[in-house]
Amino acid sequence: MAVILIAIVALTAGMFASGHTTPRLGIDLAGGTSFTLEAKNQPGKPNAINTDNMNTAVSIIERRVNGLGVSEAEVQTQGDKHIIVNIPKGTNAKQARQQVGTTAQLYFRPVTTTTSGEKTPDPSSTPSPSSSASGKGGDKGSDKGSDKGDKASGTPSASSSASASSSASPSTQGRALSEGLKADKTPSGSASPTPSKTPKADPSKGASDSASQQALAKQFANLDCTTKAGRAAAAEKAANAKPTDSVLACSEKGDAKFVLGPSEVEGTDVDDASAVFESQNGAGWIVQLDFNSKGSKKFAKTTGELNSKQSPQNRFAIVLDGAVVSDPEVTQGAITGGRATISGGFTQQSAENLANVLSYGALPLSFDIADETTVSAALGGEQLDAGLIAGAIGLALVVIYLVVYYRGLALVAMASLGVSAILTYTIMVLLGPGIGFALNLPAVCGAIVAIGITADSFIVYFERIRDEIREGRSLRPAVERGWPRARRTILVSDFVSFLAAAVLYIVTVGKVQGFAFTLGLTTLLDIAVVFLFTKPLMTILARRPFFGNGHPWSGLDPKRLGATPPLRRRRPAAPGPADTKEA
Repeated sequence: MAVILIAIVALTAGMFASGHTTPRLGIDLAGGTSFTLEAKNQPGKPNAINTDNMNTAVSIIERRVNGLGVSEAEVQTQGDKHIIVNIPKGTNAKQARQQVGTTAQLYFRPVTTTTSGEKTPDPSSTPSPSSSASGKGGDKGSDKGSDKGDKASGTPSASSSASASSSASPSTQGRALSEGLKADKTPSGSASPTPSKTPKADPSKGASDSASQQALAKQFANLDCTTKAGRAAAAEKAANAKPTDSVLACSEKGDAKFVLGPSEVEGTDVDDASAVFESQNGAGWIVQLDFNSKGSKKFAKTTGELNSKQSPQNRFAIVLDGAVVSDPEVTQGAITGGRATISGGFTQQSAENLANVLSYGALPLSFDIADETTVSAALGGEQLDAGLIAGAIGLALVVIYLVVYYRGLALVAMASLGVSAILTYTIMVLLGPGIGFALNLPAVCGAIVAIGITADSFIVYFERIRDEIREGRSLRPAVERGWPRARRTILVSDFVSFLAAAVLYIVTVGKVQGFAFTLGLTTLLDIAVVFLFTKPLMTILARRPFFGNGHPWSGLDPKRLGATPPLRRRRPAAPGPADTKEA
């Protein structure tokens, strides 16, 4: 019994220490935000909007939202090209909005040219895609500083800058613009990189190539990344371009624009991504990328080629949905081993956002947020009140039955129910900030059903004790002899309930999972309460005269139970003398 009491004190203290004293409520009880995503056709894919792609998108969006620490989120299709996403109150709606609509089309493209984000005043002075936007001296100075910092860390990496002359700074939109790309572990050997030619217009390839380069240079000069409209237009055009095409792109913050070559590595080559805090060398929050075997080879080959070039053409632009989220330099050979690290300027939220999007894969369709509304909890509140009233009535009926039929044993049952209720409540409160558990209406129903399951365990034990008393045993032996038989029955019953809850949780989605989770949790707590509280309490009460002597109001009166008097053997009479004595 001491164990269960210590657990109650610890959970209650943890609840108050965390600052959360009420359970986190689901969207049907507390309200929240609802997004309507509309799928749009992609160039070259007229039949992309179909049932399979929509179901895949629902699965990916649900994993992304849950990756933010949100449970009980509702993601479901509506019609042929709409997806409804309902997120409970208390979730960062802005962060969720960025996650649910991001297609996560990821490409690693070599940087051909980069300059500041504003529109170039004189198109004739715009550098061609084969030249650097800044002066040679500026590049040398910037590279020198970056190399010096990298050598101090002892890791093959380089800190990139959003422009040829700008320094590293975090993005206001939550992702780092200026980061370093490095191997997770120092390579054992440096492969000899094969220099590649700088992309430029070649007159021998015909007038069409020359015209294409001139058109690209003109578009680059006219691109204005400092405006939201300019960034959106560039991102949409880059996202819809083929991986083999050269594209124009803006940084997320808009302080830099790029001419990028054909994609060398795609997002499908990334096996996993995670946000990690690295205290060594003051790196702070970083994003670790793990490539599959195919991507590892391509990544090592490409980084080896970029290493032989001058800045900015030794940079690798990481392009997510047409925007450059990072443009790190490669300065110390090929990055081998299948793992790379993006570092520099990340906050915890920005690192987790990027890792979350990359981990769960790219959406098969592009989506626009067609509508965003706030969901009211008025209807859910009325249903909750009705459910709580029904639960109170059911609990009152159970208590009345226990008092009438079991009398004094009803106190044991009610004390056990109280302990179970305290454990359930405190654990649900702590699971809110812990794993994002949200209490919805089905979960409340699961808790109400658990009252009957818990009371059933007490009844099984009480009846076993009463059976032993009917057979003529006193209370103390009855408590100990009835426990093994009751224990076996309780375990079998609770195992069936827990198995049903586990299967229901696995095969269902959405709110029904809340019912299954609560039912499984309360079933486990029922076993803990019966073993660690009810049984020890009965052992203690059996030593008290009120219960031990079978008081009529104890519920264990042998006469009321029709107990059979214990059989007692009579002593045989002493044999008489064999010979008759005469007077």
